[in-house]
Amino acid sequence: MADSSFDIVSKVERQEVDNAVNQAAKEISQRYDFRGVDASVAWSGEKIEMRANAEERVKAVLDIFQSKLIKRGISLKALDAGEPQASGKEYKIFASLKEGIEQDDAKKIAKVIRDEGPKGVKAQVQGDELRVSSKSRDHLQEIIALLKGKDFDFPIQFVNYR
Repeated sequence: MADSSFDIVSKVERQEVDNAVNQAAKEISQRYDFRGVDASVAWSGEKIEMRANAEERVKAVLDIFQSKLIKRGISLKALDAGEPQASGKEYKIFASLKEGIEQDDAKKIAKVIRDEGPKGVKAQVQGDELRVSSKSRDHLQEIIALLKGKDFDFPIQFVNYR
């Protein structure tokens, strides 16, 4: 009998992030407390740029953007937001999206699977993802439940379950 397997990945749906940026920009343009502060949120290349004329205002823009991400089902662990930087008369925050599981993080996950998971389950690092395989589908279900219970500092999804 062939092994059953699934992949553990860390990906962000780009379209959902784009929708969150657009929703945040619309809310900022309509809210009374953002009148006259030149607040905005938009893509700047591969990063998301938030700007306003005061440090508190740019942090509020970040807060609105984060709430829109949560509503669209995107983990805030995937968002890497910097500190507010003064740039002339305005403040900016640049945020980037973290995708892919780094080697060290993949090894942490594999160690958790080896130490706490059922016997006979194999985890292999494949680039920026992790393949978990076992003869028993029940064992794979246990691994998924185990990993969902852990709090990693990066988002994980389970794909290609077969």
